Amino acid sequence: MTVTKHEIRRGAYYDSVVLMQLQRGLLSLHDVLDAGVVMATQANCDLLAANHLLPNSVASSPDDLLIVVKAASDSAASDALREVDALLAKRRTSTTEDFRPRSLSAAAKQLPEANWVLISVPGRYAANVAREALDLGKHVFLYSDNVSLEDEIALKKTAREKGLLVMGPDCGTAIINGIGLGFANRLRRGPVGLVGASGTGTQAVTSHIHNLGSGISHAIGTGGRDLKSDVGAIAAHQALNALANDPETKVIVLVSKPPSPDIATQLISAALFTSKPVVIYFIGYPPPARRIGNLHFAISLSEAAEIAVGQLSVNSDQLSVTGDRSLITGHLRGLFSGGTLAYEALLGLQATLSPIYSNAPITNHQLLKDPLKSESHTVIDLGDEFFMVGRLHPMIDNDLRIRRMRQEAADPETGLILFDVVLGEGSHLDPAGELVPVIREIREKRSEIEFVAIVIGTDEDPQNIQLQVDQLMQAGVAVFRTTAEAVEYVSLKFSSHRSSQFPPVNLEQLKQPLAAINIGLESFYDSLIAQGAKAVHVEWRPPAGGNEKLASLLARMKK
Repeated sequence: MTVTKHEIRRGAYYDSVVLMQLQRGLLSLHDVLDAGVVMATQANCDLLAANHLLPNSVASSPDDLLIVVKAASDSAASDALREVDALLAKRRTSTTEDFRPRSLSAAAKQLPEANWVLISVPGRYAANVAREALDLGKHVFLYSDNVSLEDEIALKKTAREKGLLVMGPDCGTAIINGIGLGFANRLRRGPVGLVGASGTGTQAVTSHIHNLGSGISHAIGTGGRDLKSDVGAIAAHQALNALANDPETKVIVLVSKPPSPDIATQLISAALFTSKPVVIYFIGYPPPARRIGNLHFAISLSEAAEIAVGQLSVNSDQLSVTGDRSLITGHLRGLFSGGTLAYEALLGLQATLSPIYSNAPITNHQLLKDPLKSESHTVIDLGDEFFMVGRLHPMIDNDLRIRRMRQEAADPETGLILFDVVLGEGSHLDPAGELVPVIREIREKRSEIEFVAIVIGTDEDPQNIQLQVDQLMQAGVAVFRTTAEAVEYVSLKFSSHRSSQFPPVNLEQLKQPLAAINIGLESFYDSLIAQGAKAVHVEWRPPAGGNEKLASLLARMKK
């Protein structure tokens, strides 16, 4: 007959790796059939219950250590519980310090050169530890999850004001100056920098870059929620800016799980101004093009790595985009006769223009309320059935487009008008001949409005494609033969780079030999030491033994 016994140690906190090692140690003992070693949170107690290991009556709190042993006999269970202290003592490794501070402030005095604090304590305590680290002027690698969104936003805003990074919460991977933080692979140093809102994604890309023969300058994690609208990609923007200003980083890779559409637009726009090749892979986000200016869009993690390594051999002069780079104020108005061309243009432009609306939207939030009235950036399919009642198709009759051009030009918010000219059999025999006089008329009144045309056709078409192009260009229209080229040109015209009012991340701190304070998972400390970094591990315990009321009182007294 089996016997189950348990022991509760009040306020005895241990990290999850130590608990795992203790549980394995108990399972190795003679006649022990099963064991559970957990901090007594409700979720952990529920798991023990599901495995028939929860004692009938347990009066415990989340900060208590709960040890349960199922053995073949009463004596075997009792003997196993008596071995707990001996098994805990074995966790000390050869890399363990002789003295371990019990507070972050003491650790900072013990290792004053430490610029980083790794935090992996339970989420309900993690934000306060991170605040203390920021108050001490330290960058934070916040592995802990279950940190509230409000705390994340507040922490990242504080860090930004101080020129510090908060990587996380729930940040699993980072590499700073060749040293991996959290879960990271051993990689050579090199010229590729990475901003990652995906931990395993960062590992996949950086490993592939290493296997392709190159290396990593820094891989800066952000945490999965950073690219949500509420957070605003604070850490991602800081990281992108830091890598853009780092002379040792030649190519940047940006990897994330699906970002919020507005955040994707902001980051893509910011990346356009880095003056370095930037490879972007937003998982699940439709790439607007294969390339826009210095941006390259990948369709897989492995391809992101391959493009990055390939860009290292590209002359920097090839990165510049031909044409006028003067920026446009106001909004885009796209007037298309071809529905597919309108859709392709919208697909590409949504990466850099937000908000953008259409009568033929890609997503529901892009739906234009009134097809007869543009708002913000707008792409209109004039061939939609809404406009076709009693009318010829706009590839034959330019009247509707001419009227809409004049309407858009009368709107002071209009800065650029994009349109297509589709030649071929059945189309208007001289579309440019009708459109150019209207364009000249508009520009006489508002010279600041730019016109961009996509001309589709061949030299065999009856309209004489070269004559069409020449007429448009003589009227000051920028002419492109593909939608992708026009999208790239327009995207660069509207991309604005706002210089931050906050101090940048100190690059010299990123380049210094890494020294860190570790609070939480002891395995992270062991990893730092094994990689040759200087580190101190804090023997952390929940404030006031986990008593939240007492901890709150002590915090107020401390202030």
